[in-house]
Amino acid sequence: MTSEIISATPDREIVTTRIINETRDLVYSAWSDPDHLKNWWGPKGFTNTFHEFDLRPGGKWSFIMHGPEKGNYPNECEFTKVEKPSLIAWKRFSKPLFQVAVTFDEVSENSTKVVFKMIFDTAEECEKLKPFVVDKNEENFDKLEIELSKMK
Repeated sequence: MTSEIISATPDREIVTTRIINETRDLVYSAWSDPDHLKNWWGPKGFTNTFHEFDLRPGGKWSFIMHGPEKGNYPNECEFTKVEKPSLIAWKRFSKPLFQVAVTFDEVSENSTKVVFKMIFDTAEECEKLKPFVVDKNEENFDKLEIELSKMK
């Protein structure tokens, strides 16, 4: 993934940022270890079945997200850039199509700023999902914080 893809124009991005009161290494581990990631990934009430998780550029991430009441949502992704412990980026091959860049910045010894950036090909695609995605990303971060509390 080239840097110009990661830094798209604001009208093509949905960005969720949270300061998490945990070390950067622990937060990165929750994102990079599939045994932890499967426990929290997705909005409230969703669960996951991971089929493949190969965290390296060109590696595949294949999983099914299960809805709380009904619905199974297959997801196929390819990691495009991995820089431990500061960046994980991937491209989705399942609809809706977008790329993701997640950065992990150490704010202090026990505090990490996580920036989750969804990058769309067009502003129209971004606007179509924005009404749903913003709140769901916050739910995802809430679940991340619960998983982090169990990892200590």
